[in-house]
Amino acid sequence: LAGVAILGVGVWVTVDSDSLLGLLDGIENLPDEVFRLSYVGYVMIGVGAVLLVIGFLGCCGAIMENRCMLLTFFSVVLIIFLVEVAGAVVLFAFDNVAEDIFDNLEDEVRETIRRKYGADEKMTSLWNATMEQFKCCGYKNYTDFDDSPFNRPENRYPSPCCSGTGSMVVCSSHNAALSSVPGCFIKLVDWLEENSVIIAAVAMGIAALEIAAMVVSMILYCSAGRKS
Repeated sequence: LAGVAILGVGVWVTVDSDSLLGLLDGIENLPDEVFRLSYVGYVMIGVGAVLLVIGFLGCCGAIMENRCMLLTFFSVVLIIFLVEVAGAVVLFAFDNVAEDIFDNLEDEVRETIRRKYGADEKMTSLWNATMEQFKCCGYKNYTDFDDSPFNRPENRYPSPCCSGTGSMVVCSSHNAALSSVPGCFIKLVDWLEENSVIIAAVAMGIAALEIAAMVVSMILYCSAGRKS
């Protein structure tokens, strides 16, 4: 059950993060720390899958009262438990690091937007989908689109930047300023910090189950030893 839970959370994090982290694909000179953000979900999937298999073996060992299988189960669960605790600590500590990492990307992201938004179809579609889904505009605000191919020559901005002025209104700089739609940078940091707490809380809760599993496996191991 713990393996299934971790596997499910890992899949959710991996799928849900694609649109936001995908905005950084076309940006050059990204710091290495950014690429590590996408690893969290894959680590959860890997740990969940391994724990699911080991849990199955543990059940077989308990039913058959096989001391070797029980000891193997205990050892592997102990290793995974220690990894999860370390991961939870890192995720809690990440709250203070996320904003600094993405704040340093502002110049690179704005430069990419001003070169490609409106000209690069893939990049434009990705930004549009993200802004629609998360109700945000640009990296910091609507001025990120100044002098972009989309912005010239009519001085227009993406419709999500004017979400508060009505769908029939042309999104001009005046309307975008009145709407004050927050940038996707803020949404991204909030998403990472919120999910880091959720993931760490789930991991710590499952860790308690794993401790119980290790205790039971040792009781069964000793019991099987006395019978033999």
